[in-house]
Amino acid sequence: MSKIAIVGSGFIGRAWAISFARAGYDVCLWDVDPGAPNAALSYIGEVLKDLEDNDLLNGQTPGEVFARLSTETDMAAALKDAIHVQENAPEKLEIKQELYTQLDALADPETIIASSTSALLPSRFTEHIAGRERCLVAHPINPPYLIKAVEVVPSPWTAPDAMEATRLLMLQAGQSPIMMTGEIDGFIMNRMQAALLEEAFRLVEGGHASAEDVDIGIREGLAARWAFMGPFETIDLNAPAGVRDYATRYQGMFANMFEQMKTRVDWAGPVLDRIEDDRRARLPVDQLEARQKWRDRRLMALAAHKRTQDEETGK
Repeated sequence: MSKIAIVGSGFIGRAWAISFARAGYDVCLWDVDPGAPNAALSYIGEVLKDLEDNDLLNGQTPGEVFARLSTETDMAAALKDAIHVQENAPEKLEIKQELYTQLDALADPETIIASSTSALLPSRFTEHIAGRERCLVAHPINPPYLIKAVEVVPSPWTAPDAMEATRLLMLQAGQSPIMMTGEIDGFIMNRMQAALLEEAFRLVEGGHASAEDVDIGIREGLAARWAFMGPFETIDLNAPAGVRDYATRYQGMFANMFEQMKTRVDWAGPVLDRIEDDRRARLPVDQLEARQKWRDRRLMALAAHKRTQDEETGK
């Protein structure tokens, strides 16, 4: 099987390594911090057992998946013979610009170089390099080994062949690629999340609901459908004659609400004290890590359930 290089072996890089190794790829991890790749391997070793317990290793053992992982302290050695580089450096433009100069010089000319960035447009850190046509963004929701969606985002000069190669790789790795036709701030998923968060802050700031009430509305309400369908399919099924019928019936209501949504709340203003007080009353700071592990176990159970339901009832 082909080799994939992980550049940046922290929170996101180690998660990508699991996705690619589980799919059968040889994965080599590198980081500017020489100790980070081995720390990532230790973390991955623990996660693989949990994935096996939830039958999320595609019938493989943790040992079989782990055997495909390796580390390098030399970037050139890590990139050698890789068909794809997944870069996970900090979200700082200067760092990525310098890093892409190195990646372009060291990676084989045919190697796709993809960034996991969630905030930077690919044109901003690839314009200056000779091989910019093979560079793009492949942005996941972390962790990708549990959440399938990946935004594949081109710069104005990204080659169609690079986009198609990345689409096929992501499918092979068990991801669901979102093939964007051009770059835009926030891509798709963060723009959708931004709209929801902006309204969540407005509702609390306006005294209409507590932070927990907003969370209940999503957790015990909208998210039940969103776990297996998107907003357009949701409204298509929520009116007798489908999406056009829904728009005809409810556009006026949403237009009225939109006028009330045009005022932006300062997230760092007084409203943050109320939200933080609500959250800390329900979850003290020293319990955050344990709750994060709980979240990941729930995501594993949900991923296993969705796979079983896809097989039994169809997507």
